Amino acid sequence: MTTIAVFGSAIIAANTQDYLDAVAVGYALAEAGYSVATGGYDGIMGAASQGASNAGGEVIGITVAKSGQIEERIPNRWLTKTIELPDMRSRLVHLVDCADGYVIMPGGIGTLQEVGEAWQLLRMTTARRPMVAFGPMWRQVLQPIVNSPYVTASQTQTLTFCDLPEQVVPAICNVLKA
Repeated sequence: MTTIAVFGSAIIAANTQDYLDAVAVGYALAEAGYSVATGGYDGIMGAASQGASNAGGEVIGITVAKSGQIEERIPNRWLTKTIELPDMRSRLVHLVDCADGYVIMPGGIGTLQEVGEAWQLLRMTTARRPMVAFGPMWRQVLQPIVNSPYVTASQTQTLTFCDLPEQVVPAICNVLKA
């Protein structure tokens, strides 16, 4: 089964538009037959997991073993499968490596790190993995990089900007079918 990783803030509240958008994105991905992988905790990760679960999809959480390295967190209740790794770095690498595509929802420094890791993997591989940057935040952050002389057109060919949940699955399909 094709797996799409959803990245985003761990601290977003459940009553925000970003949370509701992530629920809708998770639902649409699962409804289209994709497994959804997240970092396994709350915020955007929980929202995408909730949406995928509501659609009856497979929801994979990549979590960190309790070790005192990070604030202890409890995996969200919508996961159908949990993969527990020893540290945050292993978690990040596994989340990027296990996915066939990526959806980047609003987030902070951790999300930016995930974007960088995924984009670097896309740059170094011949595999076509879609990367969907959701919302105006990512246009503001990534568009200057895309437009710079330091990034080639081939390094951005699988990147798509979307503003609505219903645009995400078609954007993924366009890249995977190309």
